[in-house]
Amino acid sequence: MEPSTVAVVGAGAIGVTATAELATRGADVTLYERGSLAAGSSGRAAGVCYDAFADRTDARIATRSLERFRELPSVFTELPYVWLARSGDEKRATAIRTQSRRMHELGLDVSLVAPDDLYDRFPGLVTDDVAVAAIAHGAGYAETENYVEVMAERARKNGAAIRTETPVEIATDPLQVPAADEKRSFDAVLVAGGAHSKHILDTAGVSIPLKPYRVQALVTDPIPTSETVPMCFDATGNYYFRPHTGGLLVGDGTERVESDPEHWQRDADEEFVQQTRERIAERIRPDEIGVRKAWAGLCTATPDGDPLVGELRSGLFVATGFHGHGFMRAPALGERITDEILGGDGVRRFDPTRFDGTETFEIVAGMDIE
Repeated sequence: MEPSTVAVVGAGAIGVTATAELATRGADVTLYERGSLAAGSSGRAAGVCYDAFADRTDARIATRSLERFRELPSVFTELPYVWLARSGDEKRATAIRTQSRRMHELGLDVSLVAPDDLYDRFPGLVTDDVAVAAIAHGAGYAETENYVEVMAERARKNGAAIRTETPVEIATDPLQVPAADEKRSFDAVLVAGGAHSKHILDTAGVSIPLKPYRVQALVTDPIPTSETVPMCFDATGNYYFRPHTGGLLVGDGTERVESDPEHWQRDADEEFVQQTRERIAERIRPDEIGVRKAWAGLCTATPDGDPLVGELRSGLFVATGFHGHGFMRAPALGERITDEILGGDGVRRFDPTRFDGTETFEIVAGMDIE
């Protein structure tokens, strides 16, 4: 029997997408958020969106997300995505060649490109040190907070209740959400609390293998160039950038240690800021790199690199563990978790019950190319 009342915990991109989907399909849904909309990882995300995945399942999810992003022209901007390896980095150069071939076999609009041709296409890039590069032509970027606001408004228009500044716990047998001023029973509960998901589920006596880890990003001042600059991931240097308000949004700075989601450094490290300025000066070569703002955010890791999306126990669902790819896959995975909540199929490979919650593992960032 389909649930008639559903609680969603977490108002990031996944949470608001699922809330809007559930409300559109007739469920009585309430969204709980301990802070404000997009107050967590979604508000600090880069918004880079592409379908450049060599795995069939990942590619289908990414393609569906891009279809849905394109329905929101006020949020999404089309722009090719380039990823490259530098001369001397044969390991990653080989990986890029292999990946691009597999992507092409999956029907994705992806192609290898020689360094000189890359420069001809994007003369704003410095390509002297590039060994190999690939382009995902059907990519783009989205303004993350705008997306969350649009989805939240869609949810409200379809009857969803959105309660911000409302921390909650989860109780089971029966399934309830105790909030500050009430305790409500629900037919189903979706925990999409990002780095806080493990703690939220702990209150229900449910353990998941999840490690939050810190990443960093910054926004430069406007860069004086008339040349087109794509979104780009330098696999050798392990950093990415995309255009942002006349300048660039640049990031990674991944810390491969577990962070406490309640107590972590939200400002970017000075070392990261200086290193990033030097990297951009080498890849774009403007006269001077000014930094408008810099920050840190939290991503979440799982033992096998795949997210935890699906039913943990009867009526209790989770969507977290995205290794930095959560925002770009939110439209499709919000759709798929809604399907599962309402009695349909989820994504079998992402089934959270593949783990028992006691696993030990090392953190691997989602953009790593090994």
